[in-house]
Amino acid sequence: MLEILGLDEICEAVYRAVLAYPQVELAELGERLRISGVKLRQALDQLSELALIRPIAGQPSHFRAVNPELGIQTVIAQQEERLATEQRRIEQIRRTAAQLSADFTATRLDKRIEGVERLDGIEEIRDRIALLVRDVRVEIMAFAPGGAQSEASMEAAKPQDQQVLERGVRMRTLYLDSVRHNPATLSYAKWLSGLGGEVRTTPSLPVRMMVLDHGTAIVPVDGGDSSAGALVLSGCGTVTALSALFESIWEQSVPLGQPASRERDEHDLTPQEAEALRLLGQGLTDEAVAKRLGVSPRTARRIAADLLEKLGARSRFQAGAKAVSRGWLTGAE
Repeated sequence: MLEILGLDEICEAVYRAVLAYPQVELAELGERLRISGVKLRQALDQLSELALIRPIAGQPSHFRAVNPELGIQTVIAQQEERLATEQRRIEQIRRTAAQLSADFTATRLDKRIEGVERLDGIEEIRDRIALLVRDVRVEIMAFAPGGAQSEASMEAAKPQDQQVLERGVRMRTLYLDSVRHNPATLSYAKWLSGLGGEVRTTPSLPVRMMVLDHGTAIVPVDGGDSSAGALVLSGCGTVTALSALFESIWEQSVPLGQPASRERDEHDLTPQEAEALRLLGQGLTDEAVAKRLGVSPRTARRIAADLLEKLGARSRFQAGAKAVSRGWLTGAE
């Protein structure tokens, strides 16, 4: 019965014995219950703590039972105080949790901007790149989309590129296949290869990018205008993903010293046509496709027209549907 108060069978037996034998001495109480003096004292202490028994004044070895109603009220009052104390503790924990949550959120926000540096304007971008390249020790990987590079920018880059390569840094650059038809860009790429730089080309590139020592990446704020600004990223996960993207495209690209693949795939499409179809399937305009392939808008329109003719389609929508139905596009392109 008294287990609800946290008392065991010995405590209950002692309590009932005190009720049955008022003013019994401890030694006799122990003998009646056949328990040791240690267990008896422990039980008496527990019962006294709950105000169910009290020692008789002037007789410390004698105990009397307290009216259970009075004793239980005392127990209830003690429990209520404990509950109130626990409730106050819970409220304090809640306030602490709320503060910790706010601190956590603030820290997460800080981490979102930590490792990201914004550069505004082409001059600031060039200055920051110069500082970063100066400290490179292992490798530079770069996407160079946009087709033909300006002669001014290539000439300005030569001293820096030469210093990097002379330090033994590996330098890999991916250009578009279209640069193979631009004498100035082709000449610069061959000069770079002559110093030990590795140059390959591919039908299209997603964005202008530079990754340094697999720990820092530079990407444009606006993919359509690399001079508008750039972000310097040093977050491990982001840079790792960009490095993996580079390696994936690099493996499928063609070294500059070899002719670009003109082999047609199983759908009788050249690599450039296959890439143009994929880009058109994403809804890109002729101008956007031209920029991604590094060709003129006129050439992009001609490629699109040739694709429509091959598919026997009268519109781009119809061409897309036919390309998917024939397996030329997966539908998730």
